[in-house]
Amino acid sequence: MRKVFVSGAFNILHAGHIRFFQDARALGDYLIVSYPPADLLWRLYDKKSALDDSDKKAVIESLEMVDEVIESTDEDVALSFRSAFLKIKPDVLAVTTDDLYIEAKRRFCEEQGVDFVVLEKTNPNEGGATCTQLLSRVKAPAHAPLRVDFAGGWLDVPQNAIPGEYIVNCSISPTVSLKEWLYRQGAGLGGSGAWSVLNGWDPVSSELGLGVGWQDPAVIAETGACVWKSGGKPVLDFKNTGEFLCGRMAVYDTKVKHYTPGYAGYERPFTRIAKAARIARLGVLQQDVTVLAVAVQMSYQLQLEEGMLPLPEIRGQMARKYCGGGHGGYAVYLYETQEQRDSAVNECEDLYPVEPYCRTFGRDEQVVWQPRFLERLRKRGVIK
Repeated sequence: MRKVFVSGAFNILHAGHIRFFQDARALGDYLIVSYPPADLLWRLYDKKSALDDSDKKAVIESLEMVDEVIESTDEDVALSFRSAFLKIKPDVLAVTTDDLYIEAKRRFCEEQGVDFVVLEKTNPNEGGATCTQLLSRVKAPAHAPLRVDFAGGWLDVPQNAIPGEYIVNCSISPTVSLKEWLYRQGAGLGGSGAWSVLNGWDPVSSELGLGVGWQDPAVIAETGACVWKSGGKPVLDFKNTGEFLCGRMAVYDTKVKHYTPGYAGYERPFTRIAKAARIARLGVLQQDVTVLAVAVQMSYQLQLEEGMLPLPEIRGQMARKYCGGGHGGYAVYLYETQEQRDSAVNECEDLYPVEPYCRTFGRDEQVVWQPRFLERLRKRGVIK
């Protein structure tokens, strides 16, 4: 009988593991699967076990291609299965091409006169996830805010970063979820960042991969009114709840498609962008909407100079600007009082009230649209 031995964390069993076991079992007549118990998994690999050891053993044993399941107990990062392997004396050790300790295992097999087989890592389902990705997906929130940016846009793109300068933004509600997304698509409100957060992906890497900056996923994950340090990755300067903006923000639907990557390569006056951001930072620090409005209006002027179309004057506004740099989508409007904001929203069918959103510790909160604005969204064709 030809015995085949495999080892791994197998933290959450998925399709890739099943294929690995099938391929390994095809190398012989008897498959032995070894895994480190939870305490060893933590000590050696800094990984928390997703299952109790007894549950993991029961799940793996239930697979028809697996003949035996044992624990690896050696304090050896590369060869935690050494003692069990030497006791059982298998004929084959099988690993996958991405094994971090492949050379150490190859040498071990040469010393023991055992066949060493490297199997291609495959997943029968296109887009199949790893254990880490599955855990991230499980831990992902069910609801997320979107965001408005006030100043400093493009200074979060690594190649445009200016040390000592800032990006200023705020997360907003109503929130979105994977099944309920009531804003227009391509809106400039950080939707791609929110989508990444909700799916449990690495949101910063996802955004940088599009050739744009990291500010959207950063503030969506952090929540609140935030000031970030300009640089290659998100570093928070400070934040507050954004409560001083309650009743003072609205977003205007331009109905023009927003697409930031298409404008990423423009030459821009980054020193003037930075100046507006410094003023916006002061506004958030002092919780003063009047100061913040100065920075928003400065940013809007820069957008006009870049070629963005003028936004409408809406009665009572203090300042306005496009959200993001994609020449469309939604624009943020600031008001001195809630009465002025609400009056403007009642008069303009394309203006919607939004509020600052700061997540309560440990809670996954949904903030819904008011029924009258849901009806307006239906009338405007945003939702059915």
